[in-house]
This record gives sequence, structure tokens and C-alpha cells, in this order.
Amino acid sequence: MTTTSTAPGPLFDHLQRLTVGPGLFEHADHADPRPEHGYCVDDVARALVVTSREPDPSAQVQALARTYLDFTLASLRPDGSCRNRMSVDGTWSEPGTGDWWGRAVWGLGVASAHGPTPEFRAEALRGFRLAAGARLSPHLRPRTFAALGACEVPGEHDLLRDAVQAVGVPSPAMVDPFWPWPERWLTYANASIAEALLVAGSVLGDQAALGHGLRLLEFLLRTETRDGHLSVTPVRGRDRAAEEPGFDQQPIEVSTLADACARAYDLTGEERWRTAVGAAWDWFLGANDSGVPMFDPATGAGFDGLLKDGRNLNQGAESTLAALSTAQQARRLGVWG
Repeated sequence: MTTTSTAPGPLFDHLQRLTVGPGLFEHADHADPRPEHGYCVDDVARALVVTSREPDPSAQVQALARTYLDFTLASLRPDGSCRNRMSVDGTWSEPGTGDWWGRAVWGLGVASAHGPTPEFRAEALRGFRLAAGARLSPHLRPRTFAALGACEVPGEHDLLRDAVQAVGVPSPAMVDPFWPWPERWLTYANASIAEALLVAGSVLGDQAALGHGLRLLEFLLRTETRDGHLSVTPVRGRDRAAEEPGFDQQPIEVSTLADACARAYDLTGEERWRTAVGAAWDWFLGANDSGVPMFDPATGAGFDGLLKDGRNLNQGAESTLAALSTAQQARRLGVWG
């Protein structure tokens, strides 16, 4: 059962604290930003997703979304590749099509559909079309992240097909019931892989992809649930032999599960997926392997990792966005508490 939160809704105060100058600082020392580590598109694009899909956004959230859209657009090169890192002096890293490119496509796709103004959405769509044209990444996760943006843009089917091809959709008879996952290890942002199949299957009318996405999501929930609460993949990964809880557990694993389960609920209407979103929010409230809350209800900050004896007290961008994203899904589906 979902526990009760006293927070009225997702708070963006800590995200605002980390947003200085042209972007969002990646790291924090406790609650204080660490400018020496600079900015990265990985986090800014995630922030663009979260702020763009906030219903009835406040002036604060709209201003944050504007910052994140501008930064993401500035990261793009004319060929659609994307630079990930920028130092505080404005120096960019070399462009590429790694995870950050996939997340940029994701953020721009969501912003093009859900951004706060028509002008904002039009700018995001132009950026999406530029980045989507790159289609060069050979890696699984960038292609699945890109699919999560492509599903927001009508008629954008190529990136969805790319994701299906990257994950693979075996016939049910060929699926290992004990380890159906397409990789030997669970690593990071795992549920995004399942969600990419869900959205691709839905948009393309590919029932095999949709069914396999649900199968993978069921496997993740089964594997990452222990004693009635989520026990997600730790930073070092997890294979089929894991029997004990692993640490340090990353909030991004919980937020991607919440997103994928919310998507599964939207597509199927099955209550088990809504219940799973509640379990994800409960993880942040303290229903986890260490029994400690993983977000600060006074500021909206997320803590950087669940440890065996407590939590990492740093409140960086990725963990804060994971808490905000999960809270959004829990509120939308009525399991906010």
C-alpha cells in the first residue's frame, strides 16, 4: 500500500538551486552545486522532459524549461550529433551520438508535444528533427531513449523501428523465462528499454514488440522487488545470480520503472502497473532496503544513492530529477499519497 506524503506536489526548489547560468549543474556537495564539474546534456535533457510535462507549470517551472531547451538546442551540431558536456567557461566537449544524444532526442520530443507555449513547442520540434536525423548510434540505450522522444512526434517511425531492432523481439518460444533480458547484466536505466518497446509497439501497431515490452517489464519488477518493496539494480549492475540486495542503488532505476509502468498502465489499464508506480514512489518515501527516505519534501531534492547503512547525502541533478519524475507519475495516476 502506498504510504502517505505530506508534500502537496513535486517541488522544484532544489532543481532551481542547481540551475545556474546557461544550464543545470550535474553534481552537488550535499545541497550545494559543484560548478567545477560543469553541465551535461544527459541531465539537462532529463530536466527538459520533467519540466515540459508538468501540468499547469508555474512561472518558475516555465523559466527552468526555457533554460533547458536553450541548452539542449545549443548542444546540437548541424549534422544532428550532440555535445554532452560544457564547462563553466563555456567550453564544449566533442560531439557524438552516445546516451546524451538519445536523451536530447527524448527531451526535445517531449518538449515539442508538451512544452508550455506554441513557440516553445515549435523550437523543440525543429531541434528534434535535427537531432533525430543523426540516427547513427550503434548502442542500445541511446536508441531506446530516442524512441521515447520519437513517440511524441506524429509520423516519426524510423527511430521507433531502430529501437525495436536494437532490443530485438524473439518469438515467445525462444524467450528464456528466467532471464528474458536482452543483456547478460542489468545495468542502468533498464526500464527505458522495456518502455521503448511499449511505445514502439503501440505506435507502429507491432503487437510482438508491445508484448515483449510487457514481458521485460514484468521481469524487471519481479527481479527488482524484495520483501514487498523495490530493491533496484545497484550501480555495479546485477546478473541472474544475485540473491541479496545490492548497493548503492540509483534513483534513476526507480524513476525509469515508474515511467515504464505508467506507460504500461496507460496502454493496458491493468491495475498492477498503477500499483507498481505507487511502489516506485514509496521507494523514495522510505519503503526500500535501508528504510530511509530518498528525497527532501521541503525542497524536492533527491539523494544520490541508497546505501546499506543509509543514503548518499549529496543531492545531484540526476537523483533530483528521478524523484521529481516519479512524483509526477504517482500524482498523475493517483498514488501520490
